[in-house]
Amino acid sequence: MNVEIKAIHFALKDDGKAYIDKKITRIRNAENMIIDLIISITKDSNIFAADATVNFKWGVSSHVKEQDFELNAAIDKMIDKLEAKINKEKEKNQGKR
Repeated sequence: MNVEIKAIHFALKDDGKAYIDKKITRIRNAENMIIDLIISITKDSNIFAADATVNFKWGVSSHVKEQDFELNAAIDKMIDKLEAKINKEKEKNQGKR
């Protein structure tokens, strides 16, 4: 699984990257199904927006987005949504077999 993390309109410090890496471990069980995980964190005035796009091996792509006034809270919400999306896609794909 290729993971790309981008920060837009601000510099993401090492502790922010480490926090994202720590949270990504929640989806490591689906690592063999995912080709790319692209995470973008944007800061506009006082709001952080966390976006994630995941590309699955079977050609499906999913996108989630969350916002919060705090960086870690936005990341937490986005990871929760992403994990649910991955589990749903995993179930749909296993049902086709």
